[in-house]
Amino acid sequence: MISIILPFYNSESYISESINSVLSQHYKSWELLLINDGSTDTSKEIALSFRDPRIRYFEQENKGVAAARNVGLAHMKGDYFCFLDADDVLPPNSLASRLLLFEQAPYMSFVDGVVQKVDVCLQQVVSIWRPSLQGTPLEELIRLNGTCFLGLTWLIKRKPGRKYRFKEGLSHGEDLLFFMELAREGGQYAYTEDIILHYRNTPGSAMKNLKGLERGYRSIEQEICQWPEITPNLLRTYKNRWRSFMAKDYIKRGQLGDLLGLVKGL
Repeated sequence: MISIILPFYNSESYISESINSVLSQHYKSWELLLINDGSTDTSKEIALSFRDPRIRYFEQENKGVAAARNVGLAHMKGDYFCFLDADDVLPPNSLASRLLLFEQAPYMSFVDGVVQKVDVCLQQVVSIWRPSLQGTPLEELIRLNGTCFLGLTWLIKRKPGRKYRFKEGLSHGEDLLFFMELAREGGQYAYTEDIILHYRNTPGSAMKNLKGLERGYRSIEQEICQWPEITPNLLRTYKNRWRSFMAKDYIKRGQLGDLLGLVKGL
């Protein structure tokens, strides 16, 4: 079985499409864990309107997406698990195409796929991301090369007895750190050439908050600098890469004050 963890907060505009995309999966052995992170709109009513025994509903006070995902991780029952944001959509073959790779190569730990970034109406493709890594993903994640990470798009083989948990308190970068921690334990990464996610480019996306993104990168740096397997050169690469990304974004957005703060903090 595959556990799909879907946290949501005030997602009444999109959550129905996300849930329906799970119901439309060609692969049917799944459970969907819906975690309401203190929504104040009609998201709860929409979520509860779906009557399928494979759907389980949880709710909490608003604590952030990492805490909501942790609720799902604590209650999942699947042999594999993945995540779905409340404004994104899975193509019908998303689960089946990734699971097929696990069946063909049982030693795999993580399977990814092609992602289409689409407009709010899911009508126009804005861009396409294709993974390119075959192998162990830790160094590639730390180098921020984009060969195996766009977001929470991996289907993950669950390790018996292993407790999975996001670091709470981060508004950005918690997904990257989570994957780094998994990859740190070893395991092989592969991908299917099929499209496994339609990523909706919504106006309120967390990735548009550049200061939050910078704080996320800094928090990850503080974590991984303590890992003995991270060499000084690899850590230096991570530092240089994320600072370069942030500098370009600040310049692009005209946030010169934040750019100056970034430079002073080097």
